[in-house]
This record gives sequence, structure tokens and C-alpha cells, in this order.
Amino acid sequence: MKAQTLGRVLLGSAMVGAGVLHLTTQRAEFQAQVPDWFPLDEDLTVVGSGVVEIALGGAFVALPKHRRMIGALLAAFFVAIFPGNIAQYVEGTDAFGLDTDRARFVRLFFQPVLVLWALWAGGLLGRRAEKKRAEELATEEVDVHE
Repeated sequence: MKAQTLGRVLLGSAMVGAGVLHLTTQRAEFQAQVPDWFPLDEDLTVVGSGVVEIALGGAFVALPKHRRMIGALLAAFFVAIFPGNIAQYVEGTDAFGLDTDRARFVRLFFQPVLVLWALWAGGLLGRRAEKKRAEELATEEVDVHE
């Protein structure tokens, strides 16, 4: 199994696992992370994000032909939830053992890693992605000129 495929399967599986935890044993921990300013109910937010994580993670594993689109959606999801992580740091919210400002601050640096991981595993970063995009552009040019 090549590294990119392994990365996609690992990230997708981790997302399914996290989504299941949103809906079960860690629900209260996730609720604690929902910022006070977020306009939706904490439980609705946690359940909704858990369902999205399960769907994206499962699709990332099960639908390799759509990995580029799913990788982009997963990266966008990580960007969308980042303000919640910032709020956890700014508000000093304890959850998942992040009970110091330093721990909450360090965690912020892992979100960009997840974004890059989703893009890479989805085939949107790296030499192969550049080559594929160049091939797509060349095909589009041929189609336009025919």
C-alpha cells in the first residue's frame, strides 16, 4: 500500500472514530468545546459535526476515486472547526485533558497539519497532484480546440 493511500485510510478511519465518539462516550467533552458565541445548541453542534465526521471519514476510505473532492471537503471541515479550537484556547475551556493554556495553544498547531494531511491524502498536494492537474488542463485545451 502506498503512503498516500495509507494516509487516506488512516485519516478517514480516525475521522469515523472521532465521529462515533461525538455521538457516544465523549459527547460531553465535545460539547465543552463548542464556543459560547456559536449560534446553535451545543448538543446539536456536536451531533451534527459527528455525523459529518463519520460521513467524510467513511467516504474518504470507501470512495478512493473521489478522494480529491473528499480530501478538499475534509480540509475545509478542519478549517471550519478551527475557530472552535481558538475559542477553547482564548476562553480557557478544559476538555480532553487540555487543561492548561499551553496545551490548548500547542493543539492549535495541529489543525494546519490535519488540513495538509487531508489535501495530501486526497491527492491535492505534491508532484502527482501537479502532474494530474497539468494533464487535466491539457485535456481541456484539446477539448476546446476540437
